[in-house]
Amino acid sequence: MEEKIITSNQPEAPAKKKRIFSAIQPSGQMTLGNYLGAIRNWVEMQDEFDCVYATANLHAITVRQDPKKLKENTVNLFALLIASGVDPEKSIFFHQSQVAAHAELAWVLETYTQFGELSRMTQFKDKSARHADNINAGLFTYPSLMAADILLYQADMVPVGEDQRQHLELTRDIAERFNGIYGKTFVVPEAYIKKNAARVRNLLDPSKKMSKSDPNTKSFILMTDEPATIMKKFRSAVTDSEASVRYAEGKDGINNLMEIYSACTGKSYEQIEDEFRGKGYGDFKTAVGESVVAVLEPIQIRYKELLSDKKHLEELARNGAASAERIARRTIEKVYKKVGLVR
Repeated sequence: MEEKIITSNQPEAPAKKKRIFSAIQPSGQMTLGNYLGAIRNWVEMQDEFDCVYATANLHAITVRQDPKKLKENTVNLFALLIASGVDPEKSIFFHQSQVAAHAELAWVLETYTQFGELSRMTQFKDKSARHADNINAGLFTYPSLMAADILLYQADMVPVGEDQRQHLELTRDIAERFNGIYGKTFVVPEAYIKKNAARVRNLLDPSKKMSKSDPNTKSFILMTDEPATIMKKFRSAVTDSEASVRYAEGKDGINNLMEIYSACTGKSYEQIEDEFRGKGYGDFKTAVGESVVAVLEPIQIRYKELLSDKKHLEELARNGAASAERIARRTIEKVYKKVGLVR
């Protein structure tokens, strides 16, 4: 008997994308460092991963906030991220405070987080020193809220910088502890580290990270800075006396400018060195400034358009929160059932 081979005309189901969760606090305006080091990565990850993004406004209140300013900063950050390329059609994007399950799960996870673990958190020590008049319980326990943010969405990976590795390790410990007691409940997330991520330094002191908290505004570039302001700040950036555009040890100022220029143009250090061979630092600083303006100006235009229609922004946030709520509710129901809480 002849064997029949049956073939299906149905296309193969696409492989399930891994899920990424990330959130940014609405602590004011974003710098060029925030954009090149984190925000741009959010945009790029959307095509490869199932992304869940949030403005972390619950985290923001561990330090005293002006309520009106906090709301304004939250809406502005939401608009800026969309203007930068975060697409609500591709990703789930919402305000953390819009999904109550974040706070619900945080409380449960606090009871599975050890006091000693929280007391070792570097950021708690740093923030306690900076806000000595307001060392509140939330400042101490917010790593449990961060763990809830991640575990709520069963995230496979979390983008982390050096300052967040400790919190992710704690999240993994909490997830494994809970799973060990009640059986598999949470996905234990891995760190997602972007290769060749831009590390933007202070323009006047390249030994430090670019930060808007620096008292000298010439040391950082805001994403909303006018083109003329950006050019002026780059012209005053620290270099050295060698007058040679090359990436080398001991040339921190030039290395920083080369990294920014590379990140904005896609050129390698070798290409940059060839381009500016025989030219002075003035030409190089001008080119770096112009490359940054070329990246930021379209974002600024879109940002202003979005802020002119606050109702549309509110609708986008509500839609994102509704999608987040559906995922979060499944997790919180499972957790409550396992620990014996009545719904």
